[in-house]
Amino acid sequence: MSIGTNWARHYEYTAGALHAPRTVDELRGIVAAAPRMRALGTRHSFNDLADSAELVTLEGLEPGILVDAESETVSFSAGVRYGDLAAELERAGWALRNMASLPHISVGGAVATGTHGSGDRNGTLARAVSGIELVTADGDLVEFSPVDDEFDGAVVSLGALGVVTRLTLDIEPSYLVRQDVYSGLAWPRLIENYAAITSRAYSVSIFTDWSDDSRTTVWLKTRMDERMPPGEVYGARPLPAEVGLAEGAASSTTQQGGVPGPWNERLPHFKMGFKPSNGDELQTEYLVPRHHAVAALEAVRALRDRITPHLHITELRTLAADSLWLSGAYDTDATAIHFTWKNEPDAVLPLLPVIEEALAPFDARPHWGKLFASVRRELYPRLDDFVALAHELDPAGKFRNAYLERTVFAG
Repeated sequence: MSIGTNWARHYEYTAGALHAPRTVDELRGIVAAAPRMRALGTRHSFNDLADSAELVTLEGLEPGILVDAESETVSFSAGVRYGDLAAELERAGWALRNMASLPHISVGGAVATGTHGSGDRNGTLARAVSGIELVTADGDLVEFSPVDDEFDGAVVSLGALGVVTRLTLDIEPSYLVRQDVYSGLAWPRLIENYAAITSRAYSVSIFTDWSDDSRTTVWLKTRMDERMPPGEVYGARPLPAEVGLAEGAASSTTQQGGVPGPWNERLPHFKMGFKPSNGDELQTEYLVPRHHAVAALEAVRALRDRITPHLHITELRTLAADSLWLSGAYDTDATAIHFTWKNEPDAVLPLLPVIEEALAPFDARPHWGKLFASVRRELYPRLDDFVALAHELDPAGKFRNAYLERTVFAG
């Protein structure tokens, strides 16, 4: 049978079976019986991270969304999508601290790969995790909480430890956000004021094609309980009209123009009702320590003549340090450099080693779910501890695949 492709239609899964259990007990039996198994989320990875001989989706499990007001947490099935979880939380008067640009991604997949939103003081989405339940290779249920020594290794796990069935996230009272877009930020002003720009709002995104100042825009997402956005951003002026991105038209993006709205309708770039499935793109992202940000940006811009012809847009975001072993922000505040490429793999893939060589002096870590050429193992000080944890929970390597063998278990 054909499992199909990822949402961008760039990668075709090789698995011979896709299981869709309706209960956790059914899932446990499927996992225990399979010789090789991986969990498949919402197919937003651009590589073979999720592939295996057999795959399992959690979409058939009950969402089971439970809000605990006393502990300020929410627990739910790991297959739930962020947009659906956020809507339930907003209805109950609660909120997540942050969201990614797409609300369509599964929480389990985003957490497992260290996916993030933006904000100098906001960590990866995985940083909100305060509890994990997973099915191990023999079908047992195992739970991790922050009191466990291995908790920081079990959160961003790349699916190597088992199939995560439920997650618990920290939440906070609901809040309002406005979104303002500024156009025409000159590159010298960006470089001179990078830290001031990224700290100017609760969540900040900078979009550039590296070659032309007229295409550099700044998106400020401001909480209404914090200081209001400025009249201009170092020469960039606010745009009165809605702005689109590579994945969709302006009608697909969350409301701009400074109109206040619920956090879940402003923090993502795209509306939940927008289905980003046309697939005409590739994606790459590197996370560099924030103290290297300006030098790293200059190094990439030096390659603009090679990059820009194959690029839709680059997004620059920031995130706060965490203690999660395989996180791109492990032990460092980080800047994320995200490339949304044209669907030109013959041109894009040879560029990745060139970009990685340019970023090598700045300790760049790739996003686990995007396209990249290589992983520098020495940039993950707890990698050996993670490998040991994987051997403990999955001694026969049921959850390993070609991706994990060349990135995590190599050497």
